[in-house]
Amino acid sequence: MANQIPLLTAALLTGRDDNFIDHASLERPVHRDLVGDWCRLRQDASAAGFDLAIASGYRDYSRQLAIWNAKACGQRPVFDSDGVPLQLADLDEWAQVQAILRWSALPGASRHHWGTDIDVYDRAAVPDHYRVSLTSEEVAPDGPFGPMHQWLDQRIAEGASYGFFRPYQRDRGGIAPERWHLSYAPTAARYQRQLRAELLLEELDGSTLALRDTIRRHWATIYERYVWVPAEYYPAPQRVRLLGS
Repeated sequence: MANQIPLLTAALLTGRDDNFIDHASLERPVHRDLVGDWCRLRQDASAAGFDLAIASGYRDYSRQLAIWNAKACGQRPVFDSDGVPLQLADLDEWAQVQAILRWSALPGASRHHWGTDIDVYDRAAVPDHYRVSLTSEEVAPDGPFGPMHQWLDQRIAEGASYGFFRPYQRDRGGIAPERWHLSYAPTAARYQRQLRAELLLEELDGSTLALRDTIRRHWATIYERYVWVPAEYYPAPQRVRLLGS
């Protein structure tokens, strides 16, 4: 049927297969579907005085697993909603899981696995040696990337962002708002529709994933609050697709 969505494999959905990832066209690997529209958005940004750049694109399962386990084991810092470092040892395991999930996706559930999602910044707003940290301060109105994000806000509101939108635009009590995170709706909606809760749970790495037993006990809450992006956040064409899932 014309509107039938091709099935994606579990490996593609969870970052274990990079078959559709373009590793060469842009400064970071991304899904091949978004390259053309990203270049169009970059051209418009350039005309407005911004140098729209990608800080992070595709990230595979093993990389996300390493990030998760390092945070769970205290080898990487974990921050609260205000950016203050937390002492995970002072929290019970469910609180630890939620604290990590506030800023880091569960391995297998990151939208970066799809290559459809990117973290962006304005390269023209900072010196060459500047290290992008992807913080709320950077994207605040008076931050170095604030003007670019205000321009993006307008483009998204006008439906002139070539399918890019903000999946974490508001705080729903799960993932913290991330203004730097853009998603390419035409492809991301297809991936999200097929990443069912039961499929993702089956794909979790039971042998090496830290805090896995607690994750499984609270799976319904995790999927709703930290994985699923509401259909109303998407541009209209993809919103219809998700609501029909």
